[in-house]
Amino acid sequence: MLISTFAFACMNATVKHLEGISAYQIVFFRALGSLVFTFWFLRQHKISMKGTHHTLLILRGVVGVSSMLLFFSAIKYVAVGTAISLRYLAPVFAAVFAVFVLKERIKPIQWLFFCIAFTGVLVLKGVDGALDNYGLVLVLISALLSGLVYIIISKIGQREHPLVIVNYFMVIATVTGGLMSIQVWVTPVGLEWLFLALLGVFGYVGQIFMTRAFQMASTHQVAPMKYVEVVFTMTLGVCFFDEVYTLWSLLGIGLIVIGLLLNIAHKQKQQNQTELLK
Repeated sequence: MLISTFAFACMNATVKHLEGISAYQIVFFRALGSLVFTFWFLRQHKISMKGTHHTLLILRGVVGVSSMLLFFSAIKYVAVGTAISLRYLAPVFAAVFAVFVLKERIKPIQWLFFCIAFTGVLVLKGVDGALDNYGLVLVLISALLSGLVYIIISKIGQREHPLVIVNYFMVIATVTGGLMSIQVWVTPVGLEWLFLALLGVFGYVGQIFMTRAFQMASTHQVAPMKYVEVVFTMTLGVCFFDEVYTLWSLLGIGLIVIGLLLNIAHKQKQQNQTELLK
């Protein structure tokens, strides 16, 4: 999981570095790079790429692409560590969506944890004057759509191979990014080609090692380590982009992470109690 989080942090830093390249082009190259790997894997293991639940697969792809595009756009306006922290609100939005779509229940204690996380957002917005309003809106909508992606994947369940879901997402992202970047295309120069190629590599490495982490260890051991990505990303932001995090911004980020970690711990405790009753 540490390798995974570092790979994702490098991908986010790479996006930040490519300020002269449009978000559409970044989505295109990010998706195209990973698509090569997923396409090869599906062919090697003779897994059908078509899938069976086409409506849900396409919907997951469209919503996922929208979330990715908004997030990559937000990184251009917001410190990369702050953007990552705000996007981690996706599980909160997913939990709310689950109440209406999956008929799940949210316990009062979980609402408290969610309030702690959103208090972090208020601290970031209300006290940290460096936070750009436009970037904040972009990343919050991105987090909301990312939460919706979780719900769509839950609806798909075990009925599709995980890489089929990922492949649909990457195909839609490649096509969408490619078409939308035609009008704003900027031909990369020099090392920009390398950085664009690395987007897909970092993204794929992050996905692979995250999957392996969840396969090798229990969720309650692995899931909290995902938030180390915030530390890695903030460190890269400070070292390479001269980003400055005030005490207030650190407090806001800390509240977001703490609220979400408490929710993970609570859900794991519930799961353990259910298993004991069985």
